[in-house]
Amino acid sequence: MEAFNPDPPEWTASAIHAKEFNCPTCRLSAQSAQRVWINRRSPVFTEDHRRKWQEFYLCECGCAWWAWSSDRPPSDLANQEREVPPPLGDWFNPFN
Repeated sequence: MEAFNPDPPEWTASAIHAKEFNCPTCRLSAQSAQRVWINRRSPVFTEDHRRKWQEFYLCECGCAWWAWSSDRPPSDLANQEREVPPPLGDWFNPFN
């Protein structure tokens, strides 16, 4: 997977900054990207001391674009209920 490779792929050189978090050419979302690369070498710190990164996407239409990680819309997974794991019981006690 090239998303976490420290060196940028060649296709990122022509990437344009997307003002919204989708392809500026065909408007497809980042979820439909063919390739992704995150520039983790150069985080930017915001006023509230949070980090954000450039996320690069290669769209199906051939357009390479990037946006800030802080601009990514919230995930649908955040709204799903999580299954509560069963209790560990008496058999697991790290202090025994």
